[in-house]
Amino acid sequence: MARRMTSGDLTLGAVVVRLEEREREIAAQAEETREQITRLTAVLAELGRAAEEVRSTRKTLLELPDPAPPAPSASAAELPEGAAYQEIMVVFAQADGPLRARGVCEAMDLDPAPNNINNVRLKLKRLAGRNILAETEPGLFALPRPYPSVKQP
Repeated sequence: MARRMTSGDLTLGAVVVRLEEREREIAAQAEETREQITRLTAVLAELGRAAEEVRSTRKTLLELPDPAPPAPSASAAELPEGAAYQEIMVVFAQADGPLRARGVCEAMDLDPAPNNINNVRLKLKRLAGRNILAETEPGLFALPRPYPSVKQP
């Protein structure tokens, strides 16, 4: 309303009507915004509950006792089935020191994509569980000393 009001323009009653209409529009927008906030608050609360469940599950799993180490047996040093395990052992036989899953992927000419790295890491963990490899620190693997007898291809 940048223009001047003259007697021929709007009457005071017309201005009041326009103000009341604007007030109703603002009240409707405010109500819609409150409803959105209510919906978003409910979503946020649900996400908080889900995150708490994940934290609780993780805490419970971390508190579980480690399983007893398997009794040593003649088959403990046997490689699992699969050519990938043989390739991994060749990589470690040629390595100058401990390796991480990414380094094993690179040595095997695998694309160091997350899926490949995770698959190799699982295999490394399995080999460490069989005492074929040693996990010298989390995620770092090496041949144990003394070296187990491993058939190379």
